[in-house]
Amino acid sequence: MSNKVLLDNIKKLREITGVGFKDCKLALDETKGDIEKSIEFLRKKGIAKASKKMSRTASEGLVLVKEDKGEVALIEINSETDFVAKNNDFITFCKDLSELNFTARGNLEILNNSKMTNGITVKENLVNLIAKIGEKITIRRANFFDNKKGLNFYYVHSALEKNIGKIISVVKMDGLSNENKDIGMKISMHIAASNPLAIDEQGINKETIDKELEIIKAEIINSGKPKEMAEKISKGKISKFINDNTLLNQVWIMDPKKKVSDILKELKQEKELKILNFLRYKVGEGI
Repeated sequence: MSNKVLLDNIKKLREITGVGFKDCKLALDETKGDIEKSIEFLRKKGIAKASKKMSRTASEGLVLVKEDKGEVALIEINSETDFVAKNNDFITFCKDLSELNFTARGNLEILNNSKMTNGITVKENLVNLIAKIGEKITIRRANFFDNKKGLNFYYVHSALEKNIGKIISVVKMDGLSNENKDIGMKISMHIAASNPLAIDEQGINKETIDKELEIIKAEIINSGKPKEMAEKISKGKISKFINDNTLLNQVWIMDPKKKVSDILKELKQEKELKILNFLRYKVGEGI
């Protein structure tokens, strides 16, 4: 490693971790210039208990979608501020990443080791971007929908430009014909607006239901009602929770008198309309 490369890497490492020159040089020497391993080295030594930038919360950013021949790839990249999310360098990085994510089929390990248009790996470019912009930036999650069964539809909400926004939803459906094909886009819009947890009750994690039931019961008891009454009331409330959070049981956004399941029955042609899978990415959700 040349002196110039070493000095550049020391500068990047100091910018990310807040650690002094000497310790950064030692870490880079020990890890043969690998910045990510150097951060880990410094943390293990107790020199950088938590990286200065990497310990901060990155809950802004962008979600992107790439579609080709009916296959769809989704990715979320986070920054600390919305200001950076509008930065040209950040947006260019995200666009390149979205293209690579499609090739990597939503596999983050493959993606991080893929080379970008400048010939450098994603993880190296990420470190460079963090050092340049001065904010924590993370590649949070990615997914891929193949075209082997059913048709994929997606919707971008609050679009910054084509296929880039703050909320993106994807739905895979089966049983569609030319006459009812437009329902796919409408369902993806519904998902973006209503944020279901699962297609039906079987899809909701048991721990999620148990936790919600626990909260409901505690809330009822704390309101002064006896425990026996709390048991009865909680059953009705948990039923409403399940209906509100399962796609098929949700009130259809385009007609509040109907459920999503009603719409699927109405639009059925030769085959039964089925929702096979769906996904909704909202920037920063859950962080």
